[in-house]
Amino acid sequence: MKIVMFTDAYWPRVNGVSVSVESFSYALIRAGNEVMIICPFYPESSVVERISDSIDMEKDDSLKPLIIRVPSSPLIISKEDRLAKFYKLFWVSKQIESFSPDIIHINTEFIIAEFGFQYAKQHKLPIIFTFHTLWEDYAVNYIPLVPTFLMRFVIRRVLKFVLKRSDLIIVPTQQIHEFVKKYKVKKEIRLLPTGIDPLIFTREKTEIEHFKSMMIKKYPQLQKRRILLFAGRIAREKNIDFLLSIAPAIIKKHPEVVFLFAGNGPDLIYFEEECASLNIADHCIFTGYLAREDLALTYGMSDIFVFPSLTETQGLVTIEAMLSGIPVVAIGEMGTIMVMNGDNGGFMVHNDPDEFSKRVLELLEDEALYRRKSEEAKNYAQRWTIDTMTIELEGIYRYAIKTFDKTDKKRKHGR
Repeated sequence: MKIVMFTDAYWPRVNGVSVSVESFSYALIRAGNEVMIICPFYPESSVVERISDSIDMEKDDSLKPLIIRVPSSPLIISKEDRLAKFYKLFWVSKQIESFSPDIIHINTEFIIAEFGFQYAKQHKLPIIFTFHTLWEDYAVNYIPLVPTFLMRFVIRRVLKFVLKRSDLIIVPTQQIHEFVKKYKVKKEIRLLPTGIDPLIFTREKTEIEHFKSMMIKKYPQLQKRRILLFAGRIAREKNIDFLLSIAPAIIKKHPEVVFLFAGNGPDLIYFEEECASLNIADHCIFTGYLAREDLALTYGMSDIFVFPSLTETQGLVTIEAMLSGIPVVAIGEMGTIMVMNGDNGGFMVHNDPDEFSKRVLELLEDEALYRRKSEEAKNYAQRWTIDTMTIELEGIYRYAIKTFDKTDKKRKHGR
């Protein structure tokens, strides 16, 4: 099959959509398909700094998707995001025509998504839409000055419009499935979590040690420290304030601990200042953007993955951490519930600082418990591998193509 994936967010923008599109595209190509990705151009697109420059972790060029980056402008409400230029629709269509796709897979709801809908309509192709983001909850963090009721009204109208134009809808979690059903759109819905490529997050010990030595040169306070890692967007919606609130007590009991925040975001400076005001700046490191290869090694050099987010759609970083063999302490909300399903691979806790801290301290202080949870994490995470999920995705594509053809024939014959 030839698949074109449309997304308004892709690397170097770090989020679950970027992970999903990349992971599925590579796995689809390994399975014998051809994939093109339509995404925005970012100023950083070709200049994401690699820390692990002496380690060759690049993928085989023959297995890479064809990526078309659309000229874009910065989004006023989010400096990390880009808005594709709408007048590039014709240009994008020309890029796709020579590829001659069998199916269109749309992963977002904005201008590039509209390019996908328009191309599919013009060329009579089936449309798969993956509902990644609960915008009714998320948008409050982007546009705080607009009344919540008004914002929800507008978002619902936009989402219903997107859903109605899709031929089949994919949802990554059961919670999102229930949410989509509230829109009462008469479309078939399939549950399909995003898988993770275990090869990326299973690194050799020598690679990890070499990478850690380079990280120590860049951040000397990592020397002889135990690392509590957070990976994700550095934004208030990720509940990072929760981590900072419990950090002083943990550091007081274990001065060898350092909190490593891997990622970038609009509130980076805010959280750096918070660390200074709490007198824990020497125990907090903010790396900014990390190339995906570096992030994989960062998991490997860390001791515990700490994840307080209450709004995570899928909990992909939790799976990545477990595949890397580090135990997780995470608040049991949204995608984290689906991924961990209890204390698998670590501890899934309530939104309670005392309980969260207790579990972190147990892993720091009980070596036998730590070893058990580390092994459990690696074994449990295998059920979330990308190749397993991709077999299901290929089946969804074939089903959509088959049923779309039938519908189209009925239209042609006036049935």
